[in-house]
Amino acid sequence: MIDIGEKAPGFELVSDTGETVKLSDFEGQKVVIYFYPKANTSGCTAQACALRDAYPQLQAHDAVVIGISPDPPDALVEFREDHDLPFMLLSDPDHKVAEAYGAWGEKTSSGKTYEGIIRSHFVVDEEGRLVEAGHNVQPLSTAEIAVQLIEV
Repeated sequence: MIDIGEKAPGFELVSDTGETVKLSDFEGQKVVIYFYPKANTSGCTAQACALRDAYPQLQAHDAVVIGISPDPPDALVEFREDHDLPFMLLSDPDHKVAEAYGAWGEKTSSGKTYEGIIRSHFVVDEEGRLVEAGHNVQPLSTAEIAVQLIEV
């Protein structure tokens, strides 16, 4: 896991538009990164829609929002279109980026233990340093925390 004040792990992933996106593309901007388990599920939709609704405030402060999941790009396209999401979604099928951020690990559901995405969010400052890290977050908390931190 990375600590507040450390350089955020770089990445290079394919977006819902088929473009390759790197964290370094956003140097000089604040970046909200959130990891979600699966597109078009109830919690993930609530999280994405809360960020969509907060997006004008985030954009007013030159902040970028990036959602990352193990979903393939075609599922991300559908998710983005279904919910009119104005920010990019990235595919992390081998969960390497999620692991680097501590957003991949053991989960339990219905008495079964398995490995998967741990709903998490991060805020990276203009210099690429981590200023917020939240693991096992509630879906609606990501947008609230992002707006608070970006407006500072």
